[in-house]
Amino acid sequence: MARTRNQKHLLIGVGAIFLVLLISFGIYTQSQPRRLYPGEVREYKGEKLSSISDIDENAIRGNQILSESNYNLTITGEVNKKQLFTYNEILGKFQLYEKAVTLSCVEGWSATILWEGVLVRDLLDAAETNQTARTVIFHAADGYTTSMPLEYFYDKDILMAHKMNGLVIPPEKGFPFQLVAEDKYGYKWIKWITKIEVSNNENYKGYWESRGYPNDADIP
Repeated sequence: MARTRNQKHLLIGVGAIFLVLLISFGIYTQSQPRRLYPGEVREYKGEKLSSISDIDENAIRGNQILSESNYNLTITGEVNKKQLFTYNEILGKFQLYEKAVTLSCVEGWSATILWEGVLVRDLLDAAETNQTARTVIFHAADGYTTSMPLEYFYDKDILMAHKMNGLVIPPEKGFPFQLVAEDKYGYKWIKWITKIEVSNNENYKGYWESRGYPNDADIP
């Protein structure tokens, strides 16, 4: 009986050591609880929507916490009228639109969300882009950048969103504004936008693009 008990303790000990080794080498990870977002819309015009929690929180320097009262969006560069908008000015001066768009990540996951916000081209029109403008560069609070050709924002109804699934975008998902880069992979969907720079540099490469990701990020 004592021998059996000792063998059992030995197996438990070996198992515990094995589990520690798995965790140490990153082979085993305990699943993390997913946050719920009470009140979010889950259907739009007959189309089922993903949950906000289905979007992974990818960021180069962790979540950014921006204050609505202190927020400013700068529009600068190849423009005739440099602009500086507060959060409330953006929502009060420009027409709001909504549409369901699917975010597809290069990691293999996707989520269809109802987005609400302003058209990027309306913001650009307010700044009056000049004849040398070719590229629109977005800057985030964490230093992340990405860009797209100017015509992309005039060929499509591209939103800079402040709501997702009927709720104000949570801080961990990109408050106050996230780019809804329709038909582009997720690394173009920049969050925590603080500046829009209009550039004449057609070859500008953002954070991931300068590390080898395709600059167009087109979804096949």
